[in-house]
Parts: sequence; C-alpha cells; structure tokens
Amino acid sequence: KDAGALALSRLDKVLNAKGKTSTAELRLEMQHTMQTDCPVYRSGPAMEDGAKKLADIWARRDDIKVTDKSLIWNSDLVETLEFYNLLEQATVTLHCALNRPESRGAHTRDDKPDRDDKNWMKHSIAWLGEDGKPKIDYRPVHMDTDIEGVESIPPKTRVY
Repeated sequence: KDAGALALSRLDKVLNAKGKTSTAELRLEMQHTMQTDCPVYRSGPAMEDGAKKLADIWARRDDIKVTDKSLIWNSDLVETLEFYNLLEQATVTLHCALNRPESRGAHTRDDKPDRDDKNWMKHSIAWLGEDGKPKIDYRPVHMDTDIEGVESIPPKTRVY
C-alpha cells in the first residue's frame, strides 16, 4: 500500500531543502575525507579521524541548499540525491574498514598488515540508520561448494 512512500518523502525533502550549504561543498569535503582518511592503504587512527569528519558532514547535510525546484532536467536535485547516497556508502565503508583489524584482499591496513582467519574469516554486513550510525554484523564464509566433484579453493594472502 505504501510502496514508494519513503522514496517520495526523501525526494520531497531534498527538493524543498532551503539550507545554506551547497551540495558541491559537502560532497568535496566527503571526497577529501575518504581520500585522506580511508584510502587504499589505511590505518586505524586515520579512519577514526575520518569517522568523526563523516559524522560532522552527516550532521550538516540537513543544511544543504537546493536552488533549482523544477522536476525536469534538475541537475541540482540529482547531485544532491547522489551526494546522500555517496555519504551513506562512505559511512558504511569507513566504519566496516575501521571495524576489521586486519588486512584482507583489497582491504589493506598499514597498522594491521596480516590476515586473521581465526577471527575474521567472515562477511561483514552493515545497515545504516537515519542517524548516520551503522550497525555491523557478520555471516559465515562457506567453504563447502555443495557440488559433487567441485572443491573449494582455500583462501590465501594476496601479494603484489
């Protein structure tokens, strides 16, 4: 019955935003935060700083300014909706990376260079609340293929 109501309310909120801060300004701040504090090679202290910066950006997103109120070819609206999505993804990515004290695959921590299969051979799953705070949980990695004659490939350390 209410399918789409949440999406429409979000669209309406963004379309009627009358804050003082441009989307471009907040988006650039978010991009710099991720490039500086959660790059490919990262560390716990830098990611902790980044988490604080993203929380500040999250708090300021309600002060965003959307000047174009039209519904046709509205790049201001589209950029703001994209920014909200990117901020959500950045927040989840940074918190999940900070929460995993090891290096695994493309997740490389300078301060934790080794894999920890005993504690971290699991998939991270995250949900993000409207308050910008993620909830992180896990599900197991299944090494059995359940297919007769097909063996799984055991994990190994990625080397470059």
